[in-house]
Amino acid sequence: MLNCCIHKLGLALFRKVQWVLKKMQKFITLLSVLFFVTGCATAPPKQPHDICKIFKEKEDWYYDARDAQDKWGSPKHVLMAMMYQESSFKHDAAPPMEYFLWVIPIGRVSSAYGYSQAKTPTWSDYKRETGNSGADRDDFEDAIDFMGWFVYKTHKVNGISKWDAYAQYLNYHEGWGGYKRGTYRKKKWLMSVANKVKHRASRYGAQLKRCEDDLDKNWFERLFG
Repeated sequence: MLNCCIHKLGLALFRKVQWVLKKMQKFITLLSVLFFVTGCATAPPKQPHDICKIFKEKEDWYYDARDAQDKWGSPKHVLMAMMYQESSFKHDAAPPMEYFLWVIPIGRVSSAYGYSQAKTPTWSDYKRETGNSGADRDDFEDAIDFMGWFVYKTHKVNGISKWDAYAQYLNYHEGWGGYKRGTYRKKKWLMSVANKVKHRASRYGAQLKRCEDDLDKNWFERLFG
């Protein structure tokens, strides 16, 4: 009788453990899928030198960039060229860490972070002025809207055309006051980088003319249009 009870208890325990393991397996599978999807969502585009391929790979990015342009009047190709230069489209991009005695980490070179490499004070100004209090620097939609806002403000403050990728980037890097003081003139390397942004924006703009009509169509129109 005792052996029978022990056997039944052991069998029940085995079945319980088996049930728990199955549940854990499902949970682990779900986590794996979530990590995979998240990784795909945040991974930089595979072909960053072609804006059409960027937007076809990441369709949401096109709509976000278009919204930023509609809202601030800041051209998509200029914003994307500046973002490429700042972060190479890496959501968690950050400046290098500084070390004390080459060993002890003491913090980042600056507070710049995310797609736009916005610094904390400027990001705070953006959130306050726009009311976008929940904005995150590692969220593409928020980052591209921030850059659209900055380009708009640069036009208002310093009279720079929103289409002038060269001067817009200098403002973005030096700040509005720094640009007014001409701090960039002593930084040949920065003017060289701004030229790269200018040429990339020009290339992106030419590419976009070939695919923008198709990108503006929704999935239903593309399927049956």
